[in-house]
Amino acid sequence: MRVASNQFQSTINSAVQMNQERITALTQQAASGQRILLPSDDPIGNVQISRLKREQSIITQYESNITSVKTRLLKNENYLSSMVADLGQARDLLVTAPDTSNTSADLNAMTSSLTALRDSIFFTANLKDQEGRYMFSGTATDVAPLALSAGVYFFAGNTQQQTVVVGNGVNQVANVDVSDVEVILNKLNSVISTLQAPGVNVNDPAVRLTLAAGLDGTDDAMGLLSGRIATFGGAQNILSTLLDNHGNVSLSNKMALTDLESTDLAETMTELNGYQLALQATYKAYAKVGSLSLFDVI
Repeated sequence: MRVASNQFQSTINSAVQMNQERITALTQQAASGQRILLPSDDPIGNVQISRLKREQSIITQYESNITSVKTRLLKNENYLSSMVADLGQARDLLVTAPDTSNTSADLNAMTSSLTALRDSIFFTANLKDQEGRYMFSGTATDVAPLALSAGVYFFAGNTQQQTVVVGNGVNQVANVDVSDVEVILNKLNSVISTLQAPGVNVNDPAVRLTLAAGLDGTDDAMGLLSGRIATFGGAQNILSTLLDNHGNVSLSNKMALTDLESTDLAETMTELNGYQLALQATYKAYAKVGSLSLFDVI
């Protein structure tokens, strides 16, 4: 069978082009370590990679949210614990104050400590975070939670919750408010006003009633804040468990991505060598056939 020169050259060119394209692709795979350079290289694998990367991105966001919430809850716990400690010191003074051996001067002297503790609680309750937002105002983060007007403390924030997505369908409350703390501040104000009066007498029924109200208010406030602090422990445990779970899923996704994306270098090099040999053979065959003449077979 005769083969026309044009047909022969076209066949050789197609073979050379195919081998060169394959060699180029395999060289890129070996250099980059990526098995899929174009979606057409493996359409199904490319879809799987896209899905895994999308899931990994979501998990990364969950992990970031959890870390932020854990940090915020820890700060909240520390600041509320500081207020509880101040209330504990105020309580000690209120327990000591009704002692009948206390003189007017003794009671007057207690007011400086009670004033400092009251102001410390007020200051802590109105702390801001690193972004300049009030921490204990509920969702009204641009408003100081506790305010003072005409000598009376009041709560100016709200009790609404700020929730953060920390998992698929899982939300975590990230804030806490200091509502009702103003009650103890007003009672401490009343105690301070009573005890700093000249000639105050501890045996005066009105004085003792004010001290008792202050002590009860301190106990209530300590119980209130301690209860809010207690919720942080359970939340931290849940968040830690979620973080571990996300970490396990993330690790699994990364391993799957490595399997899908990474090229088998040994297999790639073997295939590359095969195509290079095929290309060399094609060139040799072309040169050999091209040198033939009909006179060689006459």
